[in-house]
Amino acid sequence: MNTRTLGRNGCTIGEIGLGCWQLGGSEFGPLDETTAHEILFEAKNNGINFFDTANVYGAGRSESLIGAFLKNHGTGIKVASKTGREVYPDGYSRENLRKSTLESIARLGLQHLDLLQLHCVPHSVLLDGAIFDWLRELKDEGLIREFGASVESVEEGLTCLQHSDLVSLQVIFNPFRQKLIDELFPRAEELGVGIIVRLPLASGLLSGKFTAQTVFGEDDHRNFNRDGAHFNVGETFAGIPFKKGLELADHLRGLVPEGMTMAQMSQRWILDFSAVSVIIPGASSSAQARENAGVTKIPPLSSDLHLALRQFYLEEVHQHIRGAY
Repeated sequence: MNTRTLGRNGCTIGEIGLGCWQLGGSEFGPLDETTAHEILFEAKNNGINFFDTANVYGAGRSESLIGAFLKNHGTGIKVASKTGREVYPDGYSRENLRKSTLESIARLGLQHLDLLQLHCVPHSVLLDGAIFDWLRELKDEGLIREFGASVESVEEGLTCLQHSDLVSLQVIFNPFRQKLIDELFPRAEELGVGIIVRLPLASGLLSGKFTAQTVFGEDDHRNFNRDGAHFNVGETFAGIPFKKGLELADHLRGLVPEGMTMAQMSQRWILDFSAVSVIIPGASSSAQARENAGVTKIPPLSSDLHLALRQFYLEEVHQHIRGAY
């Protein structure tokens, strides 16, 4: 696994991590403990040493499953968790932040968190700034090593970048979501803030495997949140209507290099940006975890392909994106 540094002051990690939302067994549908363990084991066995989770994934189940795995296989693994969605939209306080951090540490079976990220908190809370002081207190206390923020828009990201001790920003970025290239990435790189990329495959649209006949389970967010009924629509299919997303994915097939899948091309495209520290694709099976890790072996894409993907976004995609961006 090729490695990168998580920002100027962060740790060295593999450039491909593991997103662990699916381990909660809720918003992606059921996932049993045996499968969860197999995914985590296969990820580590293939060089993945950065796990990203959150306290609300399965109401703590994702963190607990990771904690059980770490007891026997934790050497070399860096764990990032997130906090704040459990008190959305107006329950943010020093006390609640400290309480949630201690609960995450306990579920993970750790002495501290390697990275604690604000979990898509309202922009007004970010602008107020007090929450960053509370994070600094947790760091001074030794409960967290570093802190960052998971954001939904460029505007929110730029607000977070005003804090010089922020180590990372987590963002939605893939060939369907390219707005960040223009301003946020250059600013983050200038300041030495690492970029963690979630939804690298746009909730699976960029796997190229979905069709109009694809049916998602009742408890899968790709069913119940595809129009933003429960949280920001951008977290589901990158904010693109599912039918339109299928059409766009079909258009992309002609750009995929020979011997490469659409998923591989999409993830390699992300890694070609120097601002990116790590991508965190999810995996619902050990085979997917292994396939994702294998992207590290793929050489950079050609400049012609990068140009074609940029033109595709500008001409065909960006006008269909919904939600905060």
